[in-house]
Amino acid sequence: MIINSINPYSQAIIAEHEVLTNAQLTQKIELAEKAYKSWRTTTFQERADKMKKLANIFRAKKEELGLLITNEMGKILSEGIGEVEKSAGNCDFYAENAEKMLKDIYYDTPFKSMSVYDPSGAIFAVMPWNYPFWQVLRYAAPAIMAGNVTLLKHASNVIGCAKAIENAFLEAGFPVGVFQQVTISISQVETIIAADVVSGITLTGSEMAGSSVASLAGKHIKKSVMELGGSDAFIVLDDANIEKAATVATQSRMLNAGQACICAKRFIVTEKVADEFASVFASKIAELHQGNPLQNGINMGPLAKLEFAKTLSSQLEKSLQQGAKIIVGGERENCNFQPTLIDFVDSNNIAFQEETFGPLATITRAKNEIDAIAIANNHRYGLASAIWTEDREKAYLLARKIEAGNVFVNSLVRSDSRIPFGGIKKSGYGRELSEIGIKEFMNMKSIIIE
Repeated sequence: MIINSINPYSQAIIAEHEVLTNAQLTQKIELAEKAYKSWRTTTFQERADKMKKLANIFRAKKEELGLLITNEMGKILSEGIGEVEKSAGNCDFYAENAEKMLKDIYYDTPFKSMSVYDPSGAIFAVMPWNYPFWQVLRYAAPAIMAGNVTLLKHASNVIGCAKAIENAFLEAGFPVGVFQQVTISISQVETIIAADVVSGITLTGSEMAGSSVASLAGKHIKKSVMELGGSDAFIVLDDANIEKAATVATQSRMLNAGQACICAKRFIVTEKVADEFASVFASKIAELHQGNPLQNGINMGPLAKLEFAKTLSSQLEKSLQQGAKIIVGGERENCNFQPTLIDFVDSNNIAFQEETFGPLATITRAKNEIDAIAIANNHRYGLASAIWTEDREKAYLLARKIEAGNVFVNSLVRSDSRIPFGGIKKSGYGRELSEIGIKEFMNMKSIIIE
């Protein structure tokens, strides 16, 4: 079986990747088991030295790797290069901090008692195409620094990125088997999950994919972390700085052609400032140039696959039929989807209820801040939200009322190596990044000495 890699802008086939046979997959699993037995005994310093070298390799090859990202999934080159740089930074962060994050914890008891963190095995990762380097290094750097090994099933359209990451690990001196990408079919996923050496599963992807993989993880009694869909609320209150809010709103919705779980998707604006915000927001969206991601002056590339563009077009068409009004954009040619803004989207509208994975922004008007919070919480997803107000104390109180894994005040929603990241509701469970994230796939073992 062959998987074709297709450039989303030109629609040209740029590479072919052969799916592993069952026998080859078994060899990969056996190699992971062998590598784990050795890797888990290495010191933090040994791991950190290699992880630092990996970061340097990414930085040295950022233009080459950024171009690979652009060719495989379509984001503009500067965004691809930036993603590689961010991935390198994550490698450095865990190289420098993993040991102290996993230090022993002692308890106040009459006897000696402590908890220690041991590596658990191989982590099986199912990763998406929208950030093909960052999503991988986000889990892999902490997992490997903790003494685990990993098997990566990347999205079928970015297998070239997966292979490039594996090559970089080998170039950095990591032993064969510590990081392996596996080109497999969906039918082979359970084989990996069922393997004894596999102790945990991490998935970033759609709600449907998460439900399927989480079911298999439960069947085989394996720990799992799921970061799934999002329809993030971007709440603009009466006293918000409208110019700044609209600027960040444009970035938050249109970055990576709107293809991110944490892109702001539902712009909930109080009635008092709704017209002003819509006008400024529309003008900023209209300034964006969509097209060839390798061309200077282009702010946004194509969507990653033709099927994604068709789905977004269908959602837009139905949304307008349900009463939404188009303000700017709305045109599509193949994978090229114009940055689009629609207004007067109520909670029954398809663009409110479903995740729109592309450059389609929606405005929903709220009576006041209480109504805005209620609208924000009226959704199946709970990944991240943003609040815009000049009253920081009020923002804090409102943030506590929002049903989401992350709330940002007057800033762009983003993931940061230092801060736990994850969602609630149908957006998943568990956390990545920070001290919390690195401990997700560790064996926290309590030791009591009388």
